[in-house]
Amino acid sequence: MKFPTRLRWAAVGCILALVFGCTLTAHLSDRTVCRQEDITRIPDDAAFLPPAQPADTTDEKWVALTFDDGPSKNTEPILDILKQAQVPATFFVVAAENNEKYLPLLTRIEAEGHQIGLHSCTHEYSKVYSSTTDFWADIKELKKKLEPYVADPAALTWLRFIGGSTNTVSHRYGGSGIMKQLKAQAEEMGYRTIDWNVSAEDAAGGHPSAETIVKNIIKDAKEHNICVVLMHDTKATGTTVEALPEIISWFSENGYQFCTVEDLPD
Repeated sequence: MKFPTRLRWAAVGCILALVFGCTLTAHLSDRTVCRQEDITRIPDDAAFLPPAQPADTTDEKWVALTFDDGPSKNTEPILDILKQAQVPATFFVVAAENNEKYLPLLTRIEAEGHQIGLHSCTHEYSKVYSSTTDFWADIKELKKKLEPYVADPAALTWLRFIGGSTNTVSHRYGGSGIMKQLKAQAEEMGYRTIDWNVSAEDAAGGHPSAETIVKNIIKDAKEHNICVVLMHDTKATGTTVEALPEIISWFSENGYQFCTVEDLPD
């Protein structure tokens, strides 16, 4: 049985529209979603000078606990735990809409001897990494939003790139060389950047338990005398709060001294 030509062409058109639509959807999804594989678990800084990782050549044992993407409802209990243990930490902060009502906590963070570092205003990869100009505009806006809550905004000179300094998601927006450019520009502008060599993996999918977070940290930390631990103080990382006392205990029992990022040995 033959279909009229008009119907045959209509069917072809529907098929092409469906195929094109699926392709476009996949393309848009690829452009807007940050895939886990784009963010290196432990950044490889071999391509960047000076290295963003601390030199691990001392016999002394040091640990800098760092928290990214806050403040949030979980920042205050983290501060309570740190205060009780008398342990300093570094908070690489964000000033997106869901963070803004918690920004007054930065005053407490400073008052209790912790360090505040710059992370991103929006934490939107497609905006931040569209160009080097867009990146620095984001950092400028972040500092503006932090001004009311910190003693000296000019002293905020430590920076952690979202996704780490060797992330590849940035390549989709600003090209394959954007991280190298940003790294060089940061140094020229007087910023110091740092990644991490121990990861809690607490922001990974599946909401890992407190026990899993502790295991992840211990597994990585055993390889280093100087540890920079990546954790998150977002509203979704309540199990990080649960894990923190045991994390602190493990480092204490294994001879590590606690410090902020800026106080790490050179």
